[in-house]
Amino acid sequence: MNSSPHGHGATPPPENTPVLVVGAGPVGLTLALELDYHGVECVLVERNSTTTRHPKMDITNCRSMELYRRLGVADDLRKAAIPADTRIKVTWATNAVGWELASFEYPSVAEAYEQINQRNDGTLPLEPSMRVSQVILEPTLRDLIESRAQHATVHYSWALDSYTEDADGVTAVLISGETGERRTVRAQYLVGCDGAGSLTRQQLGIGLDEIDLRKMLVTELGLPKIAKALAQAFLARGERPADGRFYLVHFTTTDKPEVLTRFGTVWHLQSPEGWTVISQNDSDTWTLHAPLGMGTDADRIDPREFVYERVGAKFDMEVLVANAWTPRLTVADSFGRRRVWLAGDAVHQVTPTGGYGMNTGVGDAVGLGWMLAAQLQGWGAPGLLTAYEQERRSVALRNREAAARHSVVRAAVMTTFRPSMYSERWLGERTRQQIGREIGDLGNLENEAWGIELGYRYDYSPVICGEPEPRAPQQRMDVYTPGTWPGSRPPSVRLDDGRAIFDLFGRGFTLLRFADHDVDGFIDAATQRGVPVEVVDIRDARAHSLYERDLVLIRPDQHVAWRGDSTPAAPLPIIDRIRGARN
Repeated sequence: MNSSPHGHGATPPPENTPVLVVGAGPVGLTLALELDYHGVECVLVERNSTTTRHPKMDITNCRSMELYRRLGVADDLRKAAIPADTRIKVTWATNAVGWELASFEYPSVAEAYEQINQRNDGTLPLEPSMRVSQVILEPTLRDLIESRAQHATVHYSWALDSYTEDADGVTAVLISGETGERRTVRAQYLVGCDGAGSLTRQQLGIGLDEIDLRKMLVTELGLPKIAKALAQAFLARGERPADGRFYLVHFTTTDKPEVLTRFGTVWHLQSPEGWTVISQNDSDTWTLHAPLGMGTDADRIDPREFVYERVGAKFDMEVLVANAWTPRLTVADSFGRRRVWLAGDAVHQVTPTGGYGMNTGVGDAVGLGWMLAAQLQGWGAPGLLTAYEQERRSVALRNREAAARHSVVRAAVMTTFRPSMYSERWLGERTRQQIGREIGDLGNLENEAWGIELGYRYDYSPVICGEPEPRAPQQRMDVYTPGTWPGSRPPSVRLDDGRAIFDLFGRGFTLLRFADHDVDGFIDAATQRGVPVEVVDIRDARAHSLYERDLVLIRPDQHVAWRGDSTPAAPLPIIDRIRGARN
């Protein structure tokens, strides 16, 4: 922990840094790693004295893991995660001591790697997803910065108090949460990764567009169906209608009671009653989320009893965190301007369904990081940052739609609740089979939405060289179709010599050349503007087919900037577009 040497009444001289990042959650830490990757100095500050105690997320999806591999830390993160031989299982049950209704099972990391290598057709990611709680991920990212970063430093117990912006940068006043001391930091850019209540966003005066989740559920499911389900829940359990809040209990137990392992090693154990128990480490740490009824005073809840009532048994536990929280579906009206930008929860909040919150933020951090580096290194034009907002806001809106869709499915499962599902008589078995079939029909897209994770595309970005007809391929939530339409993440494939094509992409732009073309004019144009472009020659029939063109230009964030079957006659306009000078 760092502290200022100046007293309360002193006015310390300003510290200087190219980038000041506010908020050291996973997004701020990832942004610091990204800036360090590009050789950009940055200071990262966090108002809390240490990393989070709240298990806000528990999966890092395959696209985030590809980006972490690009930063050289994927293997380090996996060492802190659930072991590679553990399969992923999501189970619906009547309750924790009752009957299984339906299960969805997915390959372990080791099995996923094997599938990726065997298929090698571009439809799968380079890296599988990773199960890890945020309470583990954050300190791991912090430790990587502290041990390896050459250009990034992390300062805990320092909060942003205020800032002023001018044409050349930002002057920020920080305050110590421990001593009340103040320090001033002068930065060329300020980035707010400071969460849903972002002070950075508030000072910019940026509003939030919010979807009312409860109204959406009524619209999607219909009032009669919801009313019937609420009546049955009240008659069976005396449960009042939910008011939109959830109660979280994060706990450990060395008892490892049968109630938590009755259905095997389960990642998410879910019930039509509405609660979910998440296994954080498949060992001794768990998190329960359950809806709260109207009028429930969360401050008067006994967390242990709250858990016992839902899982159906008592056991020794240590409560780590317990609190009420409200899921939200919001996207900021803007992602920043000029010298102040925003990323992560500061600009989008979604329900946990699908795990899109932090993972969307990782994409923000990488996208904003390389664009800031381009500004500071002198070759990026201001249009790049305008493009950041357009690109990442479109992804945030799409991911919010997906999270909302998954929330409706969870609510639809809750409407299948019948008191008879607890019965050991013939009607109970029949009810359980009916509920199980309905859950199966509804599916588990929240853990299978490959189109969301891999298929997002920057169609309307001003720094992407788009194409006329034919129209861009359709983007779907459930399916990822490999291709190199400009703005897309390109396909992951291993070449005949065993190399992963993604591992050939450089820190700057990478021009993949699949056939013999003279690209000297293109490189000369890039050199004239100072844009870093490396030519990588590939002679591999499978990769050439998947990449669809003889020449494919890959951006620093692994998205397609331009493609063609010949060198452009006038390359300079293309170079100016991709560096943000032709908006």
